[in-house]
Amino acid sequence: MTATMPSQNQAPAPVLRTDYQRSVADYWNEEQDPVNIRLGEVDGLFHHHYGIGDYDPSVLEGPEETREQRIIEEMHRLETAQADVLLDHLGNITPSDRIQDTGSGRGGTSFMANARFGCHVDGVSISQKQVDFANDQARERGVDDKVRFHFRNMLDTGFETGSMRAVWNNESTMYVDLFDLFREHARLLEYGGRYVTITGCYNDVTGGRSKAVSQIDEHYTCNIHSRSEYFRAMAANNLVPINVVDLTAATIPYWELRARSQVATGVEDPFLTAYKEGSFHYLLIAADRV
Repeated sequence: MTATMPSQNQAPAPVLRTDYQRSVADYWNEEQDPVNIRLGEVDGLFHHHYGIGDYDPSVLEGPEETREQRIIEEMHRLETAQADVLLDHLGNITPSDRIQDTGSGRGGTSFMANARFGCHVDGVSISQKQVDFANDQARERGVDDKVRFHFRNMLDTGFETGSMRAVWNNESTMYVDLFDLFREHARLLEYGGRYVTITGCYNDVTGGRSKAVSQIDEHYTCNIHSRSEYFRAMAANNLVPINVVDLTAATIPYWELRARSQVATGVEDPFLTAYKEGSFHYLLIAADRV
C-alpha cells in the first residue's frame, strides 16, 4: 500500500494551541501598561523587560514637576542597558547573519540588535497586537527589509532548521516548557550558534517557589522555572553554557527606583522581597549549540 504524503497546501498548525497560551496572548493583546508605553516613548525603543545597573540618584532631586519624567527616562536607560548586556553575549554576528528574538514584545531588543550588527532579525510573539506594533515600528525606522516580526509560537516557529546564527529570550522563558523551548532553539541554531537568555528563576536551594515568587507568577500569568531546570533542559538539547552571569544585585536598584515611580504596578514589592531574601535570581545564561 502506498503511503499518503501530506499535501503541499496543508494548513499550518494553529499558533495558539492551549487555553493557557490563549490566556497569555489575551493578556499581552490587552496590555497597555504605562510602565512599558511611557518608557518606550522616551526614544522609540519599547522594551518588555527590566533594567540593570545603579540609577542616578539626582533623578529624585530637582524640580518636583519634572521628577516623574526624570525617573521614566532613567528607568528606560536601565532597561536599554539590560538589552545591551544580552547583545554583548551573542558572539560574532555579521550583517549576513540571521538571528531570532523569541518573545519579541514590541521589538525593542530586535531593533537594537539590527542597529548594532546590521543583521537580519526575526521576532516571534503570540500576541498579534505586539507583532503588528513592532512591524509598524520597523517600517517607520526604515529597517523592515531586515527586521520582521511574526505571529508564531516560540515552541514551533516554522523557520528552517539551522537557519539562525543566534537566538535569545529576554524574559520570556517563563511562559513555556523549557525542554520544548530548547529543543526548538537547538533545531534553529546552526552548529556553534549562540543562545542567550536573561530570566528570573527561583532558587532550588530554598525549596520551591516562595510566596513572593508565586505572587510574581500570578501577576504575569506565568510559570517561573527553577534555576536547575534551565541547565537540565539545555543539557538535554545540545546547548552547552559558556557564560552564566548573576544579575540579581544589578537589578535591585531598578526595582527600588520603579517602586518610587508613578508607573509602579504593585509587583515591585514581591520582586524586591524575592531578590533580597534569596528565593529568586536574575540570571544571564549564554550557551553554544554543539
